[in-house]
Amino acid sequence: MGILSGLLSLPLAPVRGTVWIAEQVLDEAERQYYDAGALRRQLEEVALARDSGDLDDAEADALEEQLITRLIEANRRSRESHG
Repeated sequence: MGILSGLLSLPLAPVRGTVWIAEQVLDEAERQYYDAGALRRQLEEVALARDSGDLDDAEADALEEQLITRLIEANRRSRESHG
């Protein structure tokens, strides 16, 4: 039955491959989006931009809030994956 089921499911191989690739891309995108080191660097950049006057307080506050929210989620994900 293994050969028969393999032959019958062969037309679905491209779909399974495409799904696997999409999952890999999503995993990598999430890894980069929630990278704690990158988020901390971005927070530092926002602080520097605020200090230099490139960002006003409202813009900087909004960016910091978004980055801190992502950093909290990154820490939660890290705790969940480590036990």
